[in-house]
Amino acid sequence: MKAGNQTTGVRLRVVLAPGIALGPGKADLLEAISEAGSISAAGRHMTMSYKRAWTLVDDMNGWFCEPLVETGKGGAGGGGARLTALGETVLKAYRRMEKAAGAATEPELTALRTEMADIAK
Repeated sequence: MKAGNQTTGVRLRVVLAPGIALGPGKADLLEAISEAGSISAAGRHMTMSYKRAWTLVDDMNGWFCEPLVETGKGGAGGGGARLTALGETVLKAYRRMEKAAGAATEPELTALRTEMADIAK
């Protein structure tokens, strides 16, 4: 899984409404669910408890007119989770905004980095 691997650059937090924000952690969780097909596996990948991952998914599902993540019932055959069409749309939109923010700020970041002490480079 590739979620959560950014170490430098811009971290984008999009405030959708008061108290409701989509940021890198939630986007990485959606991406991990898409790749793993499971909320619990996505949580493990992100070193997050199942309860925390489920709470974040439940919150995000409540923010939109349709859920972003669908889950299947557990049991002998196992459950599972997948992004809905809206979930895919939201994740792709966030990733596009993240990329655009990075491109827009790169000249300033480069300039700031040239002024950093050697230990931070």
